[in-house]
Amino acid sequence: MSMDVPTLRDADPERLFGAADAYAALAEAFSGHADTWRTGVDGRVRHSGWTGTAADGAHRSLSRTTGKLAAAHLELSRIAPVLREGAEAFLSARSKLRAALAYAAAHGFTVADDGGVSWPAPTPAELHDPDAADRSRQGGDLRDRIADALTEAAHADQVTAQRLRRYTEDARTGAGLDPGTAAMRLNSAVVDALSPLGGGEDLVRAGLPGKDAPPTEVNAWWKSLPPDEQQRLLQAYPAELGNRDGLPTPARDQANRINLDRLVTELSGRQDLSDWDRKKLEGFRAIQGRLAEERGKQPPAYLMVIGDQGQGRAAIAYGNPDTADDVVAYVPGLNTEVKNMAGGDANRARDLWQAAHDTDPSRSTASIAWLGYDTPQVKGISPDMFAVAGDDRARQGGAAYQDFLQGLRASHEGQPAHLTALGHSYGSFTVGQAAQRPGGIPADDVILVGSPGTGAQQASQLGVGAGHVWVGAAEHDPVSQLPSHDEAKGIGIGAGIGGLLGGPLGAVAGGFLGDKIAGHNDPDELWFGQDPASREFGAHRFDVADGPLGFESHSDYWNQGDGRDGHSLRNMGLIVSGHGDRVSGQEYR
Repeated sequence: MSMDVPTLRDADPERLFGAADAYAALAEAFSGHADTWRTGVDGRVRHSGWTGTAADGAHRSLSRTTGKLAAAHLELSRIAPVLREGAEAFLSARSKLRAALAYAAAHGFTVADDGGVSWPAPTPAELHDPDAADRSRQGGDLRDRIADALTEAAHADQVTAQRLRRYTEDARTGAGLDPGTAAMRLNSAVVDALSPLGGGEDLVRAGLPGKDAPPTEVNAWWKSLPPDEQQRLLQAYPAELGNRDGLPTPARDQANRINLDRLVTELSGRQDLSDWDRKKLEGFRAIQGRLAEERGKQPPAYLMVIGDQGQGRAAIAYGNPDTADDVVAYVPGLNTEVKNMAGGDANRARDLWQAAHDTDPSRSTASIAWLGYDTPQVKGISPDMFAVAGDDRARQGGAAYQDFLQGLRASHEGQPAHLTALGHSYGSFTVGQAAQRPGGIPADDVILVGSPGTGAQQASQLGVGAGHVWVGAAEHDPVSQLPSHDEAKGIGIGAGIGGLLGGPLGAVAGGFLGDKIAGHNDPDELWFGQDPASREFGAHRFDVADGPLGFESHSDYWNQGDGRDGHSLRNMGLIVSGHGDRVSGQEYR
């Protein structure tokens, strides 16, 4: 088939689905005829008691016919899947093309039948506007999208035709009626399906949007698919679709719940689990339990991420981010495991939803706990624990978090939501790294609590404007007062002294003693840059209670509601719901 824009745009893959259904019905009916022959003719004669030379000849002849009928049934039963796979691959390619054509029409591009893209010359105003869209780059990207869709469709057409020609050739030569050939091909198909190398090419999987496809493109492709095809894909490819940034939240939730059950089944059936595999299995089972508990409750819970990469991946949303007026995505820090997404971190997301809802019930909220990276795992609490943690995890997590937030923007319906990025502890460093990546993060506000620094020296470097960066730092939280790299050298002396006192609190106390011994070169410099609670950083510091003495204060920010126990949770709820003007402040350090 010659593949150009009109051919693919106007194609009707439903006709292939209809042909697949017809062949499936034919194979089922033929199976009944074959069974009738085998039991009603061949079997009856074989067990009739007839013996002798004539009987032996009749038995051989009847047996050959039975074998031919069985082989024919196997051939017929494999045609429908070939047609259906080709139809789904073709439909996916057509959806990509139609999404690209819709983008072209909305942005003033002209698409030729061969896939070429053109656009009007820039106006004088556009020539002198540094913020004007780069039409050349957009046109090139659009041309690539169209070319990819045409190539995928042509390839699906070619492969499907080749597969069907084999059955045509079998019918012409009679090979399709040979039981041995049919059995051999069936075994080969089973081996291909089970092979870790993938066996035969899966046209549908190959036609899914690439991993580098922008979330807006993924969202446009998905919305161009018919609902019944969306359901087929979710059932067949839950692992590939559930974590795709840009897919609507309900679709991600459906796919991820399917994949969650599969992950639990797969890990439960293995005998050689590593320590992290056992932790992931424990976490996945806990998430299953949490989702079961939340069923039917308000706000509804959505499983936005699940996966067994690295230490495990998970994200749970309370409220639908696609329809909410206000959305917050919370990133946890050190030592977080998948099981925390079913426990404390899910509780934090739920409590933050409640705080935002109580602040302004007229607005709808979605609150997400996101674990899309491997958090550093450190033993014990000491001033040099972030030296052990390093910054690689935050950079990797920052890239994934940036993609996740862009996906939230792409899948949102109607007017854009007020989006808040929230990081706690090492998670605040991860949020800071995401915000400083090329393109930044599509957030309106950033909240940092218990932060050891963001890698930035000023709040303005986080891309949302210093006036929209908010910091909560409890006075008794040692993590928000950890020293810089240089100061840590002197603190090591005190940490050793603190170790003699015993326990993690002794180490922290000793660390502060070493800090005094070493002296401060810059009292506002933390391990990962400028102290976010300092005046020099330039963010808003909101009111939180001092917290209990020791490390417990580091996790106390969600325990402070309103009044004598502090205002931390209330203030975060105000920020999330877009009422930053009502936040109660606190003096800079």
